[in-house]
Amino acid sequence: MANNQDNNQKKPPIIPRPTPKNNYQIWLLILIIGVVSSLYYFNRAVPTISITQKRFEQMLAAGDVKNIIIVNKRFVEVYLTVEALNKPEYREEFAQRSPMALMQGPHYKFNIASDEKFLNDLDEIQKDIPRDKRLEYSTDNDRPDFTNLFWTWGFLFLLVFGFYFLMRRMTGAGPGGQIFNIGKSRAALFDAENKVKVTFADVAGLDEAKQEVEEIVDFLKNPAKYTNLGGKIPKGCLLVGPPGTGKTLLAKAVAGEAGVPFFSLSGSDFVEMFVGVGAARVRDLFKQAKEKAPCIVFIDEIDAIGRSRGKGAMPGANDERENTLNSLLVEMDGFGTDSGVIILAATNRPDVLDSALLRPGRFDRQISVDKPDIIGREAIFRVHMKPLKLGEDVDIKKLAAQTPGFAGAEIANVCNEAALIAARHDKKKIEMKDFQDAIDRVIGGLEKKNKIISPEEKKIVAYHEAGHAIAGWFLEHADPLVKVSIVPRGVAALGYAQYLPKEQFLYTTEQLIDEMCMTLGGRAAEDVVFGKISTGALSDLERVTKMAYSMVSVYGMNDKIGNISFYDSKRSDYMFEKPYSESTAKLIDDEVKKLVDGAYQRTKNLLISKRHELEVIAQELLSKEIIFQNDIERLIGKRPFAHQTTYEAYTQSSPQTSESATTGSANVESEV
Repeated sequence: MANNQDNNQKKPPIIPRPTPKNNYQIWLLILIIGVVSSLYYFNRAVPTISITQKRFEQMLAAGDVKNIIIVNKRFVEVYLTVEALNKPEYREEFAQRSPMALMQGPHYKFNIASDEKFLNDLDEIQKDIPRDKRLEYSTDNDRPDFTNLFWTWGFLFLLVFGFYFLMRRMTGAGPGGQIFNIGKSRAALFDAENKVKVTFADVAGLDEAKQEVEEIVDFLKNPAKYTNLGGKIPKGCLLVGPPGTGKTLLAKAVAGEAGVPFFSLSGSDFVEMFVGVGAARVRDLFKQAKEKAPCIVFIDEIDAIGRSRGKGAMPGANDERENTLNSLLVEMDGFGTDSGVIILAATNRPDVLDSALLRPGRFDRQISVDKPDIIGREAIFRVHMKPLKLGEDVDIKKLAAQTPGFAGAEIANVCNEAALIAARHDKKKIEMKDFQDAIDRVIGGLEKKNKIISPEEKKIVAYHEAGHAIAGWFLEHADPLVKVSIVPRGVAALGYAQYLPKEQFLYTTEQLIDEMCMTLGGRAAEDVVFGKISTGALSDLERVTKMAYSMVSVYGMNDKIGNISFYDSKRSDYMFEKPYSESTAKLIDDEVKKLVDGAYQRTKNLLISKRHELEVIAQELLSKEIIFQNDIERLIGKRPFAHQTTYEAYTQSSPQTSESATTGSANVESEV
């Protein structure tokens, strides 16, 4: 624990904030708001009431008009006399206007067709009035009109700016980019100035794959070491494995360790809406790589452009993805042996890749990045626990044994969830229980203690889970059960059971049948106890069906079908027909049904003979909701089989033997 305490003193590195980029949408919005505000201010600085010319003539006849101004030959502003403003009809209209604005005016306005026609109408109205007593008027033809200015120059400016902005968005170019940059590569370059901080020390649990990748770095640093013996530097390396196993992390470690320029991009970066852009970007990428040689090019998720050609394409159609792949094949095969450019690629779907892409000369090496074993999981836990403040009872070996089948990303998630759970309970350090709760959270989903379940449903779930527990406890080849819960988890799981499977790769017929019987234990328990069944065994039946069909049609474990496997690892995604006749299909269905029925009857007979133990476990579940392996041993005795599990073999040398530390596991059976 001393190492953990030393690590706890290290503060996490401060990550500098990225410089914010210019946001043209915000500037455009500010510009529009400014223009609209200016129009409103200059046109409505002195609020006026719009009237008709006929009402103006009535006001003029009543002697209420003081003077008028003809503005830009388009409208007339009317100013009232002081006596008129005191009249009730005008006072009501100007009730909301301040006294200063009311005295200043103008008070009314109305539009005119032309100034000449309006003056003629005005003279006609005042023909009986002496000339010196007639209404005074003036003209203002130079008043600025921001509305006209906006609809002429402003609209043209917005049109040009909008077209420029649209072109930038369509091309996806960076700052200062033009439409002609659409064929440029989008690869991110990491060199001495912009170096990746991940190193091989941050990669754990992938010793063989890491050794292969380390050789690639050594090729670039010491090429003479290999060329002196007549060897050639590999051109390409393909990382293959399930999601979350660390393929991209390995590539980052190569970028951090290589000391040479590193180009990183995704397979989808070649895809664009314009025809020919993908091929152009491939050519530009390899042009830049040759200029920076020696260097490494990493293409993540290469299956986005590397799918097998000719599948799903319409006859005579021009498939842009195929053109991009053809360009990639030509560029990879066109390298010289001493060019110093190595291609790294990663995918979790190697079955869909084109065979021409996988041949030697393009990808000389294929590195399998599988899920780690128990030793690898321990190493991964140690890497992710470095920044954590751990309690004294945390045992990494036991955590590694309790997480079979976990990938590196899932282990990282467990460590993070444990830290969050400990912080939620205001703890100063992360304890073993927090890690076990995190494992349950990752496997079974969020715990929902407040979910409303009727007593009848809870009783059914309890006997269902007790059936799993009894079947697994008294079947020799079944995985040992270490935890049973009837607390709802996830979206629809009302209960779940955790088992601890062995670290093995080969299974016998007896082992698979025992596994099927244990899976059917929940449905059989409902049948034995209640005489009826429920929908809670959906996931169990799905698993049993897949297992039975695999035994009959894939692994050749059936006497009538024989040693025949109908599984094709290179089968096309668009292949709908079955690789066997209708009579064989009926025979397979019959044998699967016979196999499942036999396993179900065997499980049912076992539960009938162990009815007392079933009742004891179910009642304990109803009272406690969660029971562990030591509870089962206390209630019904030890398991009658003395086989040592992988968990026990690996943790027997660990100094931590706390009872709570032996209650985690993987391989969940959930009820829907």
